[in-house]
Amino acid sequence: MHVLVVAGDTSVGESLAHNLRRQGYETRNVGTAQEALATYPAADLVLTDLELPDLDGLEVCRSIRAASETPIIAVSSRGTELDCVLGLRAGADDYVVRPYGFQELAARIEAVMRRARPAQPADKTVFYGPLEIDPGAREIRLDGDVVNVTRKEFDLLLLLVSKPDTVVSRREIMSKVWDDNWSRSGRTIDTHVSSLRNKLGSASWIVTVRGVGFRIGRP
Repeated sequence: MHVLVVAGDTSVGESLAHNLRRQGYETRNVGTAQEALATYPAADLVLTDLELPDLDGLEVCRSIRAASETPIIAVSSRGTELDCVLGLRAGADDYVVRPYGFQELAARIEAVMRRARPAQPADKTVFYGPLEIDPGAREIRLDGDVVNVTRKEFDLLLLLVSKPDTVVSRREIMSKVWDDNWSRSGRTIDTHVSSLRNKLGSASWIVTVRGVGFRIGRP
């Protein structure tokens, strides 16, 4: 699982990212709100400090939540009831007050991800050329090698592969992958498509049908 660590204090961010990697998470550490908003689409969970040098962390939460359902855990030294309420209303899935123990934080990450990724019955593995997609294990293999993708990237690719030779509209993608029937996709879908193309090694894996949506390709 990919965790984006957003911390204005570089040493704190690096220490937290190091501890998360020891727990088996893949991490990226950034120090500003601007960097966080540019990189969060590649993350499965955002762990953000609310005291950032360039923008209030609450605005980061609001911006991410307005565009996606990526789980967010807010970390702050402000621990009043009002602060917690403001953080949750800004879009955070959980609110952690410093000082905290790392084991508590790890448990909160697990709890948030359980809610974001509920257990599902195992489905049959889908084969598409050299691609092998296992919905039960949520694993993608290309020519037998595992391709590391985020939660939304997996759901997007599975949707496209499940409808070969069919153009899937942006509206349907937003509805089925992001569970959002009303928001405009903006750059959200395009960012995930671009990332998938890079990870699969070819832009022709996903074909853009201008003005309509996307379909799975045949490299």
